[in-house]
Amino acid sequence: MQIHDKPQIISALNENVDAFNNYIAPLTKEQFEASPDSKWSAGQNLDHLIRAIKPLQLAYGLPKFALRILFGKTNRPSKTFDELVAKYKAKLAAGGRASGPFIPPFIGFEKKDELIKKYDEQKQKLISKIEKQNEKDLDVDILPHPLLGKVTLREMLYFTIHHNEHHLETVRSRTA
Repeated sequence: MQIHDKPQIISALNENVDAFNNYIAPLTKEQFEASPDSKWSAGQNLDHLIRAIKPLQLAYGLPKFALRILFGKTNRPSKTFDELVAKYKAKLAAGGRASGPFIPPFIGFEKKDELIKKYDEQKQKLISKIEKQNEKDLDVDILPHPLLGKVTLREMLYFTIHHNEHHLETVRSRTA
């Protein structure tokens, strides 16, 4: 996939979050709450994605000096989108899973519309903060990722794009 600069990142985030929400929106109660083989339901996948994106829009709103005091600066170039996805897939293949605050509780059907709206709002907040970022700083400042370790701001956005795709494919395979 060809994603590198801010306009491409913003476009991919918009497309992917909208695709996820558009897929979830028409699901029935049974489809939304189904948890085959004790795997996450569509509602839990949606809740997980919100839990993952919310801290990002907060972090991207921090002043540069605060980000650097909290997390430091990178000592390497950013990975490409494909390199970051390959690293994430390798971590999953090695048994990596969501942990702690990223694990969703049961999500009832009555929360579907509210969560779809919330996910879209979090996406919009993140995009507005990405737009204010300097393109160069995306490759300098870092954030901690629970599975990937320290990643650049650009890599975290790549992860967010792929993470959404990963969960959409998961939900599609379980609700088809």
